[in-house]
Amino acid sequence: MAKTPVVDAHHHFLDPTMRDYYWMGGDDLVSIRKPFGPEDLRPLLAQNGVDLTVIVHAVPTVEETEEFLSIAADTDFVAGVVGWVDLTAPGVGDVLSQLKDSDNGKWLVGIRHQVHDEEDAEWMAREDVIRGIKAVGTAGLAYDLLIKQRELPACMLAVDANPDTRFVVDHIAKPLIAAGGMEPWASRLKALAKRPNVYCKLSGMVTEADWNGWKPDHLKPYTDCVLEWFGEDRVMFGSDWPYCLLAANYSTVKGTLESLLGNPGRDIYAKIFGGNASAFYRL
Repeated sequence: MAKTPVVDAHHHFLDPTMRDYYWMGGDDLVSIRKPFGPEDLRPLLAQNGVDLTVIVHAVPTVEETEEFLSIAADTDFVAGVVGWVDLTAPGVGDVLSQLKDSDNGKWLVGIRHQVHDEEDAEWMAREDVIRGIKAVGTAGLAYDLLIKQRELPACMLAVDANPDTRFVVDHIAKPLIAAGGMEPWASRLKALAKRPNVYCKLSGMVTEADWNGWKPDHLKPYTDCVLEWFGEDRVMFGSDWPYCLLAANYSTVKGTLESLLGNPGRDIYAKIFGGNASAFYRL
């Protein structure tokens, strides 16, 4: 039987020398305020048995998306790109068509927006945003939900308005792990998980914990909940590299998740570390 490729469903490439990352200010992020590209990631994938990856957008520009599509075309391990478009623009469908029809458009698998950075907690429930997400689904693309517990109620409205669109929650909706907080994150994400078209990435947890003092036990209550709510068929591994480097290296992130899952059997491992992402993003 052919082996299911191991997929890192969430990482970034950064180049602060080329563009401004509005979220990268402050002394806390100085260690990642430098370029990170394919050749920096390649040896880490080899060391950790990862075959394919999905690049996820880092700034809200179509130009970055086009750049990532070009990188995907030139990089053997990149299997897909989650890009950005202005969901509120009347011509969002045309922009999506242009991206998909471009020379490297076949690598576009999803769209994302930094929803948790919007001042309006109800941004996802806006009529123009829901219309934009519908265009994403119509284009055959998935939508990544970059949200925190504050935005979860509005997200449910957007998901319910787009039942035919595939959604995935990034970073398990960023619970307050460092503070040990569970509510209202738990009740809200549990409710969202009841929608069968919503998946969840087991990613970004170490940077929601205490960067310098976290232990796997601090993450376990959250991963246990996500697995209970979404099940083994709707969760997927993502490293969130290089952002994860603020709290842990690549090997630690992947190895910690494996241990939190109780070193799962081959079939379950194949789903969470590859099969689910391949099916969800249609890699």
